[in-house]
Amino acid sequence: MSGNEFRFFLSCDINLPVTFRVERLEVIARNNRPPYFNFDSSDTYSATHIDSASDERRAELFVECALYIDGAPFGLPTRTRLESSGPSYSWSELITLSTKYRDLTAHSQLALTVWDVSRGKEEELIGGATILLFNRKKQLKTGKQKLRLWLGKEADGSFPTTTPGKVPRHERGELERLEKVVNKYERGQILHVDWLDRITFKALEEIREQESSKNGNSKLYLIVDFSGFEHRVVFQESGANFLLPSPIASTNEIVNVWDPEVGKFNPSEHKQLKLARSLTRGIIDKDLKPSSNERKSIQVILKYPPTRSLSGDERQLLWKFRFSLMSEKRALTKFLRCVEWSDIQEAKQALELMHKWETIDVCDALELLSPVFESEEVRAYAVSVLERADDEELQCYLLQLVQALRFERSDKSRLSHFLVQRALRNIELASFLRWYVAVELHDPAYAKRFYCTYEILEENMMKLTAGVNGDEDGFKLWHGLVRQTELTAQLCSIMKDVRNVRGNTQKKTEKLRQLLSGLLSELTYFDEPIRSPLAPGVLIVGIVPAESSIFKSALHPLRLTFRTENGESCKIIFKKGDDIRQDQLVVQMVWLMDRLLKLENLDLYLTPYKVLATGQDEGMLEFIPSRSLAQILSEHRSIISYLQKFHPDEHGPFGITATCLETFIKSCAGYSVITYILGIGDRHLDNLLLRDDGRLFHVDFGFILGKDPKPFPPPMKLCKEMVEAMGGAESQYYTRFKSYCCEAYNILRKSSNLILNLFHLMAGSNIPDIASDPEKGILKLQEKFRLDLDDEACIHFFQGLINESVSALFPQMVETIHRWAQYWR
Repeated sequence: MSGNEFRFFLSCDINLPVTFRVERLEVIARNNRPPYFNFDSSDTYSATHIDSASDERRAELFVECALYIDGAPFGLPTRTRLESSGPSYSWSELITLSTKYRDLTAHSQLALTVWDVSRGKEEELIGGATILLFNRKKQLKTGKQKLRLWLGKEADGSFPTTTPGKVPRHERGELERLEKVVNKYERGQILHVDWLDRITFKALEEIREQESSKNGNSKLYLIVDFSGFEHRVVFQESGANFLLPSPIASTNEIVNVWDPEVGKFNPSEHKQLKLARSLTRGIIDKDLKPSSNERKSIQVILKYPPTRSLSGDERQLLWKFRFSLMSEKRALTKFLRCVEWSDIQEAKQALELMHKWETIDVCDALELLSPVFESEEVRAYAVSVLERADDEELQCYLLQLVQALRFERSDKSRLSHFLVQRALRNIELASFLRWYVAVELHDPAYAKRFYCTYEILEENMMKLTAGVNGDEDGFKLWHGLVRQTELTAQLCSIMKDVRNVRGNTQKKTEKLRQLLSGLLSELTYFDEPIRSPLAPGVLIVGIVPAESSIFKSALHPLRLTFRTENGESCKIIFKKGDDIRQDQLVVQMVWLMDRLLKLENLDLYLTPYKVLATGQDEGMLEFIPSRSLAQILSEHRSIISYLQKFHPDEHGPFGITATCLETFIKSCAGYSVITYILGIGDRHLDNLLLRDDGRLFHVDFGFILGKDPKPFPPPMKLCKEMVEAMGGAESQYYTRFKSYCCEAYNILRKSSNLILNLFHLMAGSNIPDIASDPEKGILKLQEKFRLDLDDEACIHFFQGLINESVSALFPQMVETIHRWAQYWR
């Protein structure tokens, strides 16, 4: 390249998001003493110098970043994390905006405001500064920028701004000039000479100290580092010619111009839609039939997942051909989404059509109970469809239906009465309904609504003259359910006593058995049978102290063996101090997916063990005799060696029976698909368990919907030991495993609407990984179904995921680290 050649990028060609790094807050204070942020009576900032020994509060600061284009806000503001390690508050946080460089104009500005939240919920303004992204030569600014904060003022995005971050030229001192040179040095525009650099930076520190001592008042500067490119970036509007004069004046060429109001409410468009839907055209609409292209567009809309909103044109299309769509039951939920419910006449006609429409399926009725639909008539219609579901199917959705009570408009809604009436006919439904509602009573926002349902259930149970079997009256039925709560309260008391025992797990177990046999001997033999909270159809009559123990864990969960009325026994795990509502949801989804697969004649030998949250931080889990893969591999070196102990067969594959190997392969396939769809994280060999009959299953679902504490997790958990148990990657059994995975994946994709609707109903719940960002979590779930692909393409897609999971090296390294950590622990 010749010396006179100048290379550059055009901003309109850069299809990358705008990124920058918020570095730190630099405080230039008199005598170099740290400032204390406070506000006087006029709400203006002042910096009070305090000693480090003072007990004054330490400020907790964050920076709010907002992009303004031509003086108008563009996109949502972004906030940094809180930082309290003063006086040099350092975030060093990379901010990525949704706006791309190609969308910027020459007057694009970044408004940065520093806030303090150390006084509580009320945010206090420290100061703000605004900086143009392009300089006077219309070149994109890069490198570190030192912005002076306007104390007590929020960053102003208007053009021109009233809070410019750059110090005016006439106010700049020697320090500002030198820092500008340092910025060029850091960008590589000044030659680096080590021995000379050390002398220069030492002199620069001395000048900085002198400047600080001169200042009578403290000053705050925000350091921001803008991303750089290989060459300079020059501003140019999209569609403009950089070298030639614009021919727009002499031609009819269309130029794309950015519109800041795109996506906002448009009164003109809204008025046009209302006119187009005028009820005077109702008679004409009845005879309208969609054309071939319109029919294709409608079919595309009907295939949209329930989480997708409709555009204005799509809503108008469905409304226009509403009469011809009445025989298409899938179209009802989409049609109800396009209704303008604020228009009384339009809403009235929509409700009349709803009752004449082809009756929808139960899974679509769940969508009508989501927060999207507020009409009481629509929600009542959904309940009338649910009445067709049998008890087994209703139990699959009961957890979500209880959560849907949050979205009802009255405390005594149609949905509430429906759940109670069905519970009166089935003691298992009554037991689960009572627990699901009781757990939500702790939510202050909806406590009254849930309590009304609880009260209605109690009142109706007491009115019953005969029980389910005709030998118990309503009072005994309700009293039997209340005794479940008394039992859990006693178990919580036992856990508290056991935890106070000093010593190892063995001593705690001895204390547990001593309590059950002595002071709490009434738990050994109940006065009368109690319905098991996990399985209300089973009556338990007491705890077996000799077969009860404590798990070696931080929370010391109890492993209890209960005697049943028919002489058998059942084992449960009782935990206190851990919110298991997320585990309860995941296991419910495993149970539902197992049911969906079996309806398609595909039994993958899943193990949907029972889980019930009995409080916000307590609950019961069914104990399944099994061993973790970590323990099996430690003692037997391989999965096959372990299975040979229980199912040896000299003539079978790998020395075990063909049935056992088939069970192992199918269960691996089932959980691989389910954990991938639900985005279950933190998978390691300690939460993968294997039963004696070859069934593998997962436990401990603390991370779902793509969240994972480990970096770079694979799509699914497939360790090399599992593949080796199938004979290796080239064996026929591994091929069969992949075939089961793809078949199960395509079956579950057919029920994607049902699964998405169920998660949508959980949007208001307090389950951690959903409550943090419900919309984002549901969209992640939707992405896992790959609804844009057909069944054949999905087979290739899922086989690629399997290969990626098996060949991932980083998770193997993390697993090794985890094993060593467990060993030393």
